[in-house]
Amino acid sequence: MNEKDRQTRHDAISRAAYDLLAEHGYAGASMMRIATAAKASNETLYRWYGSKAGLFRTMVEDNAAQTRSMLLRALEDQTDPNETLERVASVFLGMLLGDRAILMNRAAAADQTGELGAAISAGGRAQVMPLLIRLMDRICNASDIPPDEAASLFVSLLVGDRQVKRIIHTSPAPSKAEIESTCARALPIFRQWISGTGA
Repeated sequence: MNEKDRQTRHDAISRAAYDLLAEHGYAGASMMRIATAAKASNETLYRWYGSKAGLFRTMVEDNAAQTRSMLLRALEDQTDPNETLERVASVFLGMLLGDRAILMNRAAAADQTGELGAAISAGGRAQVMPLLIRLMDRICNASDIPPDEAASLFVSLLVGDRQVKRIIHTSPAPSKAEIESTCARALPIFRQWISGTGA
């Protein structure tokens, strides 16, 4: 199977998994059900992903791929870190508040095994946050603020309780304009804090 065909098959498997997750929760989204819905074999799913947790971790990685690639490219190219943060902010927030991330988190909250939560953490936060901390290391190089503290503050300012409100159905999905407006408010506050004027 060539790469294009494999990607097409993977996309079909992911769509089936999201649909079943929404309908049956994590426990009910079995590999067999996913394979049947995606018109794939159960053997293929286990060969490609190793386990159900491995499949869902890969789906989280897919969802975070744009944020991760933007950060990696900026770090490799030595792009101005503040410009990178501005570009990444809306993509990052859009991903965190997007339907797929919210569905994953709702299902994880109901998964008593903790398996889905661990997959979300491994495929998302554990891969994006180290890159964000590396970017913050460049932003904070003229201050005594630890990069990990700066990264945590940035995420807090950007996301606030918006993700939780979406997860518990008290807030709709934000529009692109709302995401950009949120970023436009959060970034100046973050810069003030980094410079010491917002302390």
